[in-house]
Amino acid sequence: MGHTRWLTDEEKRAWTAFTTAHALLYRRLEQRAKRDFGLSGLQYEILARLSEAPNRELRMAELAGALVNSKSGLTYQIGQMEKLGLVRRRSCPSDDRAVFAVLTEEGMALLERAAPDHVGLVRELFFDVLTTEQVRALADGLGEVTRRMAAGPGETRATADGAACSDAGVGAAAAADLGA
Repeated sequence: MGHTRWLTDEEKRAWTAFTTAHALLYRRLEQRAKRDFGLSGLQYEILARLSEAPNRELRMAELAGALVNSKSGLTYQIGQMEKLGLVRRRSCPSDDRAVFAVLTEEGMALLERAAPDHVGLVRELFFDVLTTEQVRALADGLGEVTRRMAAGPGETRATADGAACSDAGVGAAAAADLGA
């Protein structure tokens, strides 16, 4: 058995601050999105990711990877969002395995209504309390953590497989969104 490297007091303080801040921020964002727009936090993120993608569509496997979500969990969410007219699915004529999530006009309109509130709350609760140097350090540090986990042994990560209908580079873009 190896020797356990216990956390130092400063590391414990950082870990506790990170996990608590994440849980509190996500809960507040989730509550506001649900109350004001009828969206879960994940559904908001799906709309946001699709809105930034070329042609407002992403291969489902790429979207699941970018959101760090299971394919089955994403399939369920997309199904719920299809019922609301926010997204639709389309298959790829050249690759029967490829299914895309496509943002509809209704989904884009809802995102355009929800985004100012979402960004305002993120700014109020997160960025406005940090200095520019703290934001930079946070982005750099969490970017390193993300890179290490994304490349870690034994972990699978959704990536484009080179098929004619794949969105190559989306995985890299998702890592860049996280400060990687």
